[in-house]
Amino acid sequence: MEVIARMVADRPVVIFSRTTCCMSHTIKTLISGFGANPTVYELDEVENGGQIERALQQMGCKVSVPVVFIGQQLIGGPNQVMSLQVRNQLVPLLIRAGAIWL
Repeated sequence: MEVIARMVADRPVVIFSRTTCCMSHTIKTLISGFGANPTVYELDEVENGGQIERALQQMGCKVSVPVVFIGQQLIGGPNQVMSLQVRNQLVPLLIRAGAIWL
């Protein structure tokens, strides 16, 4: 879990993804659509992707990807992100994290 903490430190938005996952693409598109520039780690392309995926699951992530951190806080997978969007809470969270300015 320490490796995850280092990867999300000092970054407003981090997405752990896979290049072949359509939900990962959807979440990256949603967040980028608000003007945020998330740091994206493609777990099928990084050297220790399997280790990172296991660490994310140990943190309580139900799905392997996408996993989203906003303001160094674990948000979760696509269901949690979409739930925030439906409740109009995603943009304020991005603003508080310094990911977007309005």
